[in-house]
Amino acid sequence: MTQLITADLVELDQNLGNSPEDVIRHLAGRVAANGRASEVEGLFTDAFAREQKTATGVPGGIAIPHCRSAAVTEPTLAMARLSQPVDFGAKDGPADLIFFIAAPAGADQEHLKLLSKLARSLIKKDFTGALRAAASREEIVELVDNALADKPAAAPETAAAPAAATGAAAGGSAASSRTRRIVAVTACPTGIAHTYMAADSLVAAAKEVGVDLQVETQGSSGAKPLDPAVIAAADAVIFAVDVDVRGKERFAGKPVINAPVKRGIDEPAKMVQEALDAADNPHAHRVPHFGAEEQAEREAAEQGEHIGQKLKKALLTGVSYMIPFVAGGGLLIALGFLLAGFDIALGTKANDILANNSLVNLPDGNLALYLGTVFFKIGALSMGFLVPALAGYIAYAIADRPGIAPGFVAGAVSGFMGAGFLGGIVGGLLAGYIAHLIGTWSVPRWLRGLMPVVIIPLLASIIASGAMFLFLGGPIAAITVGLNTWLSGMSGASAIVLGIILGLMMCFDLGGPVNKVAYAFAVAGLGAGSATNQAPWQIMATVMAAGMVPPLAMALATVLDKKLFSLAERENGKAAWLLGASFISEGAIPFAAADPLRVIPASMVGGAVTGALTMAFGVTSQAPHGGIFVFFAIGNVMMFIVSILAGTVVAALIVVALKRWAARKAVDTVESVPVTV
Repeated sequence: MTQLITADLVELDQNLGNSPEDVIRHLAGRVAANGRASEVEGLFTDAFAREQKTATGVPGGIAIPHCRSAAVTEPTLAMARLSQPVDFGAKDGPADLIFFIAAPAGADQEHLKLLSKLARSLIKKDFTGALRAAASREEIVELVDNALADKPAAAPETAAAPAAATGAAAGGSAASSRTRRIVAVTACPTGIAHTYMAADSLVAAAKEVGVDLQVETQGSSGAKPLDPAVIAAADAVIFAVDVDVRGKERFAGKPVINAPVKRGIDEPAKMVQEALDAADNPHAHRVPHFGAEEQAEREAAEQGEHIGQKLKKALLTGVSYMIPFVAGGGLLIALGFLLAGFDIALGTKANDILANNSLVNLPDGNLALYLGTVFFKIGALSMGFLVPALAGYIAYAIADRPGIAPGFVAGAVSGFMGAGFLGGIVGGLLAGYIAHLIGTWSVPRWLRGLMPVVIIPLLASIIASGAMFLFLGGPIAAITVGLNTWLSGMSGASAIVLGIILGLMMCFDLGGPVNKVAYAFAVAGLGAGSATNQAPWQIMATVMAAGMVPPLAMALATVLDKKLFSLAERENGKAAWLLGASFISEGAIPFAAADPLRVIPASMVGGAVTGALTMAFGVTSQAPHGGIFVFFAIGNVMMFIVSILAGTVVAALIVVALKRWAARKAVDTVESVPVTV
C-alpha cells in the first residue's frame, strides 16, 4: 500500500499565512508538487469548500482540513507545524498542528480506515505532544506511521463501573446502582476525520464519569451497526451528526440529544451529561416513531417554508425520480434507432416484429433489426413511466410513502386522457395533498396500521384520479392541444420565429411541461412529413437540437471555468456531455436547481440561437429522439451540428459571465497567496 505521508509532505516551524485559506492552499500545493494530486486549484477548492461547511479546528491547537477530491490521485497526509498559529475555528484558540487529509473521490476502504485512525490519534495528548517535540520531518513521519499501525481506540466493554462514579454520572443520583448506558451515532459529510474524533471524545468523556457509551460511526471507512440489544438497553442516545442518521428508526422512543458532530469533539462531557439529564426527564425530546410522530416532526421543521418553497421541493423530487426513466429510456431508444432504423417508431412496426419474431425466427434474417426493435421497445416502455413516476414522486414528497400509489395512478390517468406532463404535475400535487390530509385524521388504534397501506392509497386514488377524470383532465388536455394548435398556426408564417419559440420552450423548464408541450407538438406532426412537406421534420430537428443545448452548455461551462462550480456540479458536468448528446435535457436540471436565475436564462438564449439556425438552414429529422446518435435520420447533419455548437457556446459563455458578474466565490479571495513547495 502506498505510504500516506512522507518527509516531503511535512512542514516544520513555518509561517504559512494568516488564515485557513493560506494554509490549505499551501498544503494543497505541497500535495500536488509530490505527484499526489493532478492540480493545486481543484484540490484547494474542494478542501476549502469543506472547511466552509464546518471549521476543522479541534481542541488542543489542532486542525484537520480534509476533503475528497477528483484532483487527488492517491490518499495523502500533509502536515504542518506552524510558527504562527492560525485560527481554524476551535473554541480554545488557534492551531499550530495542521494535518491536511486528501482522499481521492473513490478512495478504497483500507486507506480510509488509516486516515480515520490518524484522526482518532490526534485527540491523544501524548501523540500531539510528541509531534510538537519532534526535531525532524522523518521523526514526524515515524510518529504518524506508528499511530496508523496501532489499533484504533475502541468503545469500552459493557462492564460494571464503580458505583460511586455511576452515581456521580447520574447527576448526583447515588441511589442508582446500575451502570448508566448511552448509545451514540457520529457522522460528518466527508466521514474521514470528525466522525471518528467525535466518537472517541464521547467515549473518553463517558468513561471518566463511569458511563457505558457505545458509538456507531457512520463514516467513509464503513459502519458497524450497534447491536439492537445495546440500543434497547440504552438510557438515551446522542446524535453528533452533520448529515442524516442512517437507520434512525432503530432508536425510536429514546431520549435524544442532537448536535453537530464538531460539538462531540469540543464538548463531549457536556453532551454526555445532557444525555443523562434527558434520560431522567420524562418530557425530554425523543427520537420519533416512524409514523404520525415523524410526520409531525417533519411538519414542524417545514413550518417556516412558504407555499412556493414547498411546491418547488415537491416538483424537484418528482423530477429527480423521473430522470432515470428518461436517461435509460432515451439511450435505449437511440440505440434501437441505430440498429433498426428510425422507422421502427412509426405505426405498429415494432409491435409486429416482436409479436411475430424471436432470436430463432429473425425478421428477414436480420439480427440487428430484431435487437434494435427490442431496445426501442424497452426504451419506449421506460419512457411510458415518465408521467406516472413524476406524479407519484411529487405526491411522495408531500405525503411520504402513502402518497406514492395515488400519485402513480393520477399520473397514469393524466397520460390516458392526453393531459401529459402538465396533467401529471397537477395530478401528483392533488394526490399528495389529499393523501397528506387523510393521514392527519384521528382514527382508532386498531385502524392505524391499515391507514398507510390501504386506507390512504385507496381514498386518495379515488379522489385524485376521479377529479382528473371528471373535472381536470379534459381542460388540461385542451390546454395542451391549444398550445399545439397555436404553434402549428405559426409554422407557415415564419420558420425562424417558430424556431426561436420552440428553442425557448425546450430550454424553459428542462424536461418540464413547457418542454414536453414543444416536444409533443413536434412528435405529433412527425408522421405527416414527406418529401414535399418537410416542415414537420424541420420542427422535429429544431426541438431535438434545442433540447440538447442546456446539458451540453453546462458541461462546457464547467470546463471553461470550473472554479465557478462545486465538485458535485463538475461531476454532473461530465455526465451532461453524454446526456446532452443523447437529447436528454434533464441533464441540466442539477445546475438549474442550484442556480435557476442564471442557468435557465442562459439556456434559453442558447436554445433560441440553435432553434433559429436549424430552421434557417432547413435541417430535418425523421427520428423523434436520440440526439446525435440518430445522425442517419437527420437531413443536413453538418448544419445540425453547427447549430447545436453555436447554441452551446452562447449558453455556456452567458452562464459563466452571469456567475462571474453576480457573485464572486470565496475561494477566489486567496488567489494571490503564493504556493511554496
